[in-house]
Amino acid sequence: MRRILVTAALPYSNGSIHLGHLLEQIQTDIWVRFQKLYGNECYYFCADDAHGTATMLSAEEAGVSKEEWISRLREEHIKDLQAFGVDHENYYSTHSPENEKLTQEIYLKLLENGAIFTDEVSQLYDSSKELFLADRYVRGKCPRCGAEDQPGDNCDMCGATYAATDLIEPRSVHSDSKPVLKSSTHYFFDLAQFTSFLREWTTSGTVREDVSNKLKEWLESGLKPWDISRDAPYFGFQIPETSNKYFYVWLDAPIGYMASFRNWCDRSGVEFDDFWKPGNDTEVHHFIGKDIVNFHALFWPAVLKCSGFRTPTRIHVHGYITVDGEKMSKSKGTFIKAETYSEFLDPETLRYYYAARLTPTINDIDFSFADFLARVNSDLVGKLVNIPSRCANFLARGFDSQLSTELSEPSLFEEFAASKASIEQLYELGDTAQVVRAVMSLADKANQYIASNPPWELAKQEGKEQELQNTCTLAINLFRTLCVYLKPIVPMLVERSEQFLNSEPLTWNDVDEPLLDHRLGKFKRLMNRIDQKQIDKLIEASKETSAIEPESDEDQITIEDFQKIDLRVAEILDARFVDGADSLLELKLKVGTGERIVFAGIRTAYDPEKLKGRHVVVVANLKPRKMRFGTSEGMVLAAGPGGSDIFLVSPDDGALSGMEVR
Repeated sequence: MRRILVTAALPYSNGSIHLGHLLEQIQTDIWVRFQKLYGNECYYFCADDAHGTATMLSAEEAGVSKEEWISRLREEHIKDLQAFGVDHENYYSTHSPENEKLTQEIYLKLLENGAIFTDEVSQLYDSSKELFLADRYVRGKCPRCGAEDQPGDNCDMCGATYAATDLIEPRSVHSDSKPVLKSSTHYFFDLAQFTSFLREWTTSGTVREDVSNKLKEWLESGLKPWDISRDAPYFGFQIPETSNKYFYVWLDAPIGYMASFRNWCDRSGVEFDDFWKPGNDTEVHHFIGKDIVNFHALFWPAVLKCSGFRTPTRIHVHGYITVDGEKMSKSKGTFIKAETYSEFLDPETLRYYYAARLTPTINDIDFSFADFLARVNSDLVGKLVNIPSRCANFLARGFDSQLSTELSEPSLFEEFAASKASIEQLYELGDTAQVVRAVMSLADKANQYIASNPPWELAKQEGKEQELQNTCTLAINLFRTLCVYLKPIVPMLVERSEQFLNSEPLTWNDVDEPLLDHRLGKFKRLMNRIDQKQIDKLIEASKETSAIEPESDEDQITIEDFQKIDLRVAEILDARFVDGADSLLELKLKVGTGERIVFAGIRTAYDPEKLKGRHVVVVANLKPRKMRFGTSEGMVLAAGPGGSDIFLVSPDDGALSGMEVR
């Protein structure tokens, strides 16, 4: 029996649980439930990430204390997660005495082992609010491309990364005032000391190969020190031996995993050191999104190693979530909160759909409402619960709900049981998409068996009573096996099924032996179909009209302005990647009789080799713009949500059919 401690990334104490949070929480819960069902000792811990400037400002805006604010949100988060069947051993808060003690203990160990140093840092400072500004609280012009209203760390337009101090005409999000540059002493964790250790650790099976390759890029480019301090005013734990310095939230947040566990250990009798001290035969697994992989797979293991704690056994990384191909949007009603979802739809439909889409890779996951509707109605209702609904009444009427002492086709039951080994491997890998595919393939076979041996026909025939009972008994046992396989994914549906089966809670090994000579409970409808109207109501209820800002006259152009634009068809003579740019391609264009160089943000969608010879539409009279890579002499027209979904306006695709372009 394995002993396993599991965590999911901590939701921030600054808003409600939504579809993005639920993806990770449900993924982790499914993995934990499988481990428990299999017979392993497995514990699931999480907490609210309570500290930081955002929490401090949100509490101030709400007119309550910071403690009241985070307590209120924690209760809301627990309620929402429980509604979706997410079953933590403990859901705690990083603002706790256990976390403060552990954070200080770890910091002092890092200090003792020579991994902490101080340095002067120049930061943007909001004089009116009297606080230093984190990158996300500064906006200004991108220092590379000049795009307006960009955040203080990277440009949404050209993909450039930079320091907030590099922004042109910066302004504070809090007060809209111009920040000033101010110097302060900061505390740093010297991450570069652990480069050799991290090279070995990140290639030892702790992360998948694709994640390891990404981490290798950071390691090869040279690890930089991590700033672990913030100046007052700041909501967090004070650094020992200082008067106005606080631990940055990213230091105490992962220690919150340990603190949540320690808080539970004090009540449960489980030994904390069994799981967090090196040398024990236990496991620690973290489930996170790919946006924080560098922190969890570089900074965190180095901190643990330096402070004398064990490092994670494995870090499971998932991609982002989109809704119908786009980022979640409040104005479109696709930024859906957990509470709103559960008001209109059965939470287990989301568990099932997420499971059907989740793989061990870091590929992004799209929540398609059309696919969601079809999968739930077809799989769960049309296939799974359809099995007992076609047989239960015949057993109830003719046999007092008693199962037979034998199966009509034992070989079919054995075929279902033989899938156990492969399905348990898929669960272990986190490949629930393949689990769902395998289980639904078996469900198809169960329904085909019923269709080939229709109970409604057998019930009409004299002398077929035993065959009818045996047929229905096999069908119910096939359904029972499918329930075992799906129990980690849809536990509440399986719990209702267990009541019908009139059995003890199903275990993983129950698939090996059939349920015979047993009286079933009363059959009740196990699940309802989803109607499109429910989805429409969910989307409508999720819309926030305040998120739609009215267009001002200043944001609009006139027809006279538009007529100034000179659009021309250009041929791409050459295309190549731009070193140091994540999103740009350098295009050499033939425009009329001349040639131009244009930098276009289409790298994620197009192979430069396949662009040569293609025709595109270019804004020919755009003022040349100097960039770090050279001068861009125009702009090619393209549209799309981003990533691989960027589409060039091109006459080669018929996009300009019927349109005159100079």
